[in-house]
Amino acid sequence: MATSLVTGANRGIGCEYCRQLKARGDRVLAVCRSASRELKQLGVTVIEGIDITSNRAVNQLAQQLQGTPIDLLVNNAGVLETIPLSDLDFDSMRQQFEVNALGMLRVTQALLPNLHDGSKIAIMTSRMGSIGDNTSGGSYGYRMSKAATSMAGKSLAHDLKPQGIAVAILHPGLVSTRMTGHTNRGIAPAESVSNLLQRIDALTLENTGTFWHANGEVLPW
Repeated sequence: MATSLVTGANRGIGCEYCRQLKARGDRVLAVCRSASRELKQLGVTVIEGIDITSNRAVNQLAQQLQGTPIDLLVNNAGVLETIPLSDLDFDSMRQQFEVNALGMLRVTQALLPNLHDGSKIAIMTSRMGSIGDNTSGGSYGYRMSKAATSMAGKSLAHDLKPQGIAVAILHPGLVSTRMTGHTNRGIAPAESVSNLLQRIDALTLENTGTFWHANGEVLPW
């Protein structure tokens, strides 16, 4: 039985990852700050009280999981705040970096002893972090933090390849969740995660470090 760990598991895409991974037979470790009722009802192992911006909390997570092999690490936790140039909020921007980029890297580094030859890391980023795809501007904190997230993912792909660990850098598509205000232009989390798992299943050491849309399109940096 494969063991998969998902951060930001309490709702939206993270909770859906837990649901689909559990349904296909994985042992799922659902990491979050506070578990939702929906998550608790899935029958997965819930690890609450983990703020990925806190060294102490992430070290606590690593100690709790000491000796537990992880086959798939899904770095899903993230935050979105739309900030235009006319109303820049540097505290908000800093927090988005802390969660989206530094938090992801903090968790990955802490759990490296749990990963092994054949493990995979999935990093949830966004095409809004693509410089080549930026045609509308705005959203400074989110765009900048997700560009940093993708860059960290690319470096991880290079650094971990000799250990047999592959890294996918993934955009979920426009998904109707609380983060996106339940937009009616988005797809359902179930469809997004189904597509994302196809990308993860196709991940190898040959294509490690690729920036994919959930639908399989390779995105520009």
